[in-house]
Amino acid sequence: MKLFYTAKSYSGETKSGEVDVKNEAELSQQLRQEGYVLTSSKEIESEEKKKTEINFLNRVFGLSIKDKLMFTRNLSVMIASGLSLSRAVKNLAVQTKNKRFAQILGNIFDDIQSGMTFADSLSKYPGYFNELFVNMIRVGETSGNLEEVLIILADQLEKEHELMSKVKGAFTYPAVILVAMIGIGFVMLTYVLPKLTGIFKDMNVELPKSTQFVIALSDFLRERSILAVFILVFVLAAGKIFIGTETGKKIISYLSINIPLVSNIIVKINCARFSRIYSSLLKSGVPVIESLRIVSRTITNYYYRKTIEEGMEQVQKGVNLSRVIAQNTQAFPILVSQMIEVGEETGKTEEILMKLAEFYENEVLQISKNLSSIIEPVLMLFIGSAVGFFAVSMMQPMYSIMENVK
Repeated sequence: MKLFYTAKSYSGETKSGEVDVKNEAELSQQLRQEGYVLTSSKEIESEEKKKTEINFLNRVFGLSIKDKLMFTRNLSVMIASGLSLSRAVKNLAVQTKNKRFAQILGNIFDDIQSGMTFADSLSKYPGYFNELFVNMIRVGETSGNLEEVLIILADQLEKEHELMSKVKGAFTYPAVILVAMIGIGFVMLTYVLPKLTGIFKDMNVELPKSTQFVIALSDFLRERSILAVFILVFVLAAGKIFIGTETGKKIISYLSINIPLVSNIIVKINCARFSRIYSSLLKSGVPVIESLRIVSRTITNYYYRKTIEEGMEQVQKGVNLSRVIAQNTQAFPILVSQMIEVGEETGKTEEILMKLAEFYENEVLQISKNLSSIIEPVLMLFIGSAVGFFAVSMMQPMYSIMENVK
């Protein structure tokens, strides 16, 4: 069985982590041999079991980063003001406008009143509170530094919200242009083009292949619009399902760090998230191995997750994390391994990782400001090519008709 435990040494030092043992007695014996006394332990459910127990509503109605940030920040302020944890949670349940979240906070209040730990209660709602959030709260409760951990969590969520907002904002302009282009193209094919194609049919001339393709597409969209919508929905749904598979994740992750215009920002975002999350976990008192395990499940890119998982295995064998990361320069620039190496040598890994996170976050913000000017030429080239193809397809048969008239 896998247990999450906390223990104290005879000198008062606190230790926590995960371990595979037959039972709690074996764990207690192992800790005594290391000079520690077991203070608490909890069985960790397998990932398969957890997944089957996730409430469907929690999957559909998750909590946004902004809402989670406000909850964490307000909770830390209330606890710092002297309110008990249960009363703070109850106050937030009354204040929140999200009815589903208010109900969950009410349930958490009842759990705390019945003697359940805050972390255990949060873990019942994985759609709202991920593993990173729950484990940091667990360590904060165990060490008695819940207020400090909440501040660290709020800072981490604030930076993540700011980062993702800037990136989404940078991609808004290209997205709007593409949607508008598709809409105009649909109107042209279904309403404008049929009036022109009637002329071609009356003249009974042989049309170029490109013109035949455009006319066939126009006829299909007009005559079988329901089928076209069905095909579009099917393709989007199939694409989403494929992206959720292991193969799909590998392909998307590979493309994201290899496409020239995209790779630069994707690499920097992942490096920033890795550095900040890992630093926050270490600062909260989470053991190194446990921190790496949580980070590997928090970062979504397959290649980053794989590198961190390999790093976790190597660190357990005594290899420095910087050496493992240095072997994958495509995902992690050389600066990351060098900075971690300095942190390992000086014992200031948390501080250096936080500075590294700030560096990459500033890089992402700078790229986001210039992203529109970078994407705009590519977008214009794409739109120009589409318009040019359509114009040539329509004009070419007209020239042929004029030549026949002469």
